[in-house]
Amino acid sequence: MTDTNLIKELFFEDLYIGQKFISTTYTVTEDEIVKFASSYDPQVFHTNPQLAKDTFFKGLAASGWHTASISMRLMVLSFKVKGGLIGAGCDISWPIPTRPNDVLQVETEITGRRESISKPDRGLITIRGLTYNQNREIVQKLKSKIVVLKTIA
Repeated sequence: MTDTNLIKELFFEDLYIGQKFISTTYTVTEDEIVKFASSYDPQVFHTNPQLAKDTFFKGLAASGWHTASISMRLMVLSFKVKGGLIGAGCDISWPIPTRPNDVLQVETEITGRRESISKPDRGLITIRGLTYNQNREIVQKLKSKIVVLKTIA
């Protein structure tokens, strides 16, 4: 496992299109699926393993927002930019549900890059983040714009 404290914080100048970052893994438990959903997305297919069997998902499924939160954690720990990952809009989808005991990993790729005209101390990158389960099935697709500071304005 990578010591995330040793990962260098990157500036806009350090980033290029095609650059990839791969996170460590995270195992999702049934208890945390139920706990998260009970607080933030209290629907039966997220909160009750027995009743979830008779729903669209045919079993307990993590909230998409739970999957997004885990994915964000994994991205932040594997892809460090100076000042943090500051979002400037995104498109997100969940092709298949995250299930109890899934082992998630995020692959982030820079797909676009441009300097800010109005704010010379920063740039904007576009990323594609794919969250995979242990079977290499995509459980989340993310396209996002991220504000990144420059070393020199």
